[in-house]
Amino acid sequence: MEGVAVLYLHPRYAPLWLAGIMTFLLIPVRHVVAGEPAAAGGEWSLISQGNDVSIYSRVHPGGDIKEYKAVGTVAASPKVIEAVLDDVDNYTHFMPYISECKVIKREGNTMFTYQRISPPFCTDRDYSIKVTHETKSSPAGPAYFTRWEVDNAQGPAEKADVLRVKINEGSWLIEPGGSNTTKATYFIYTDSGGALPGWLSAKANQIAINKLFEAIRKQAKEAKYASAG
Repeated sequence: MEGVAVLYLHPRYAPLWLAGIMTFLLIPVRHVVAGEPAAAGGEWSLISQGNDVSIYSRVHPGGDIKEYKAVGTVAASPKVIEAVLDDVDNYTHFMPYISECKVIKREGNTMFTYQRISPPFCTDRDYSIKVTHETKSSPAGPAYFTRWEVDNAQGPAEKADVLRVKINEGSWLIEPGGSNTTKATYFIYTDSGGALPGWLSAKANQIAINKLFEAIRKQAKEAKYASAG
């Protein structure tokens, strides 16, 4: 990618942030519960619905940048989706807009990664993030929560031809959805920089989030993830 929570930190997830995605968007991290920041804003407004993905937005407290939340289903087990999101080395092959992605280092249960995104018709953006992963139990089986926050001090220096993202915070909550399906909740709060009009930024976010779910659904069908399920 992105936050989420219950006990058992994992070093593997950089991706989600992956999310972080590759959109023309992006934020820091506080304690997160159920895929949303503790300092939650107002009510979520539904802005898009289709293809089994519902997208919501709201204004982040103390500013005018919007947060986005997407809830969708995927026809694969949570373990398979976890494996897809954990496949950081292949992000450039299946994650939308990611042109570069690499692990900087691991420290215990924490992973730091660098990502560069190349959205159409826009200057490239880049950022480094710190990612944590937690596993929690649910009546239907294990659920997986991943959250990330920007940590540019851990990555390469800024490049003259790339906009450095200073705000990038997000999360994935992967839960059993019944009969070999997954309910995936994605949260992102970010400011990608640049002078995009609000309406264009909102539309870009909707497109990017839908592309993200499409990419995960497609990748989950790859045979190499079958053993995870």
